[in-house]
Amino acid sequence: MSYVLPKKLGVILDSSTAFKMQNGNKRSPDISFFAKARLQGMTELPSGFLEGAPDLAVEVLSPGNTVEEIDEKIAEYFENGARLVWVINPTQHYILVYRCAQEPDRLLKSADSLDGEDVIPGFTLSVADLFQKLSF
Repeated sequence: MSYVLPKKLGVILDSSTAFKMQNGNKRSPDISFFAKARLQGMTELPSGFLEGAPDLAVEVLSPGNTVEEIDEKIAEYFENGARLVWVINPTQHYILVYRCAQEPDRLLKSADSLDGEDVIPGFTLSVADLFQKLSF
């Protein structure tokens, strides 16, 4: 949010926001980004479900997730207009970056940087920073 909002690139939404897919399924990514261009003419987000997938969908894996479930979500996101999907594995400290549903484009580890590509231009985040250990 601290990057997207000041630059007025769009909105960041949490998992309480659901997106209605063309097949009727409703998906709620852990984090999503909806680009400004798709919000033109709106003064506030519509109540209910947003139609289609967000421009960026972020899924944070939990112990209960199955490979099939995540693959299905990724496929639906891209079928419904997503441009980028990040799958974050907090246990094994890696991120899979998808530009299409077939397979990840990149595997990012601690030495790498995550970037918003053309979806969130200029955004970068060190993967190591995302997986910092507590040091109180």
